[in-house]
Amino acid sequence: MLIIEDLQVELAGKTLLKDIDLEIRPGETHILFGPNGSGKTSLLMTIMGYPQYVVKKGKIIFKGTDITRAPINERAALGIGMSYQRPPTINGLKTRQMVDICAKTKVDTVEIARSLNFEEFLDRDVNAGFSGGEIKRSELLQLKAQNPDLILFDEPESGVDIENMALIGSTIAEILQKDSQKANNPKPVARRWEERTKMGLIITHTGYILDYVPADKGQVLFDGVLACVGNPREIFQCIGQLGYEECVKCTM
Repeated sequence: MLIIEDLQVELAGKTLLKDIDLEIRPGETHILFGPNGSGKTSLLMTIMGYPQYVVKKGKIIFKGTDITRAPINERAALGIGMSYQRPPTINGLKTRQMVDICAKTKVDTVEIARSLNFEEFLDRDVNAGFSGGEIKRSELLQLKAQNPDLILFDEPESGVDIENMALIGSTIAEILQKDSQKANNPKPVARRWEERTKMGLIITHTGYILDYVPADKGQVLFDGVLACVGNPREIFQCIGQLGYEECVKCTM
């Protein structure tokens, strides 16, 4: 599981996160809401281990190991993966090569790409000239190859049109083991909690991802502090009706 205790984080001398306590158990998916600039992406980047996000206090423990000071590569090797809101273009590196780098073991790259309607992009430079939906599919292709135990998603709906959203949403559900166990089931049902091992933390502004991924908990990050925990759909409805500030007041 992931356990974060009393976390305080700074970037360039400015405090971004304060007193963060968070626990994600195997099989759980958490949704993270919050206004722009509240620290959502900073939390994901800190969990992933980007060195510019300096932990001044607290601990991050993953699968029983204290990773508070661990570099990114060690966290990835332990089983943490991330889908970025705006991943970079990497000229000179083919998407096929990137998938091979991400994979822990030998994978059928073409088969994984086929599941994402992405075969034609395998021999193009990573994200070069890709649309928003194509970039998201590229990120999911890499994650499927990596097969991490904890997956961090930074606004997976960002820049995605309606046509791509269904594929991206259903793929995220599959990666997080929230999909049907039987592919030919005409009425897919989410796996039971005890049958799942993957953990997810998803940032969303639009809430569209809730139509595809049955999340277990919703949390609001406001002014660098985790302000509340509850049913993700109820929290999203509260935000829509009252706004973030008023919604947070109701829970304090």
